[in-house]
Amino acid sequence: MPKLYEYMGIEIFFYSKDHEPIHIHAKYSENIIRVSFFIKENKIYKTTYTEVFGSFPKSKLNTLKKFISVYQNDIVKAWIDFFIMGGKPKIEKITKKI
Repeated sequence: MPKLYEYMGIEIFFYSKDHEPIHIHAKYSENIIRVSFFIKENKIYKTTYTEVFGSFPKSKLNTLKKFISVYQNDIVKAWIDFFIMGGKPKIEKITKKI
């Protein structure tokens, strides 16, 4: 389970045997949400948020959405680097509020 980011108490990761569409999982406390990125012509045209376990608190979901809006291209690149190129992502702990 490669972890990509820690931000404001939210852990952002993907599972090592994941599948398309490109997506990550975000965990806050025991709540988990999947964020999927849909890409066409090398651009993200749609991002969806699907609760997997529990219920993400609204304030943390808004925090996550702001984070995703800034880091979505880096997340997609990390996914491609890991699943296509066989690289290993580094964990980035972000302490500055977006």
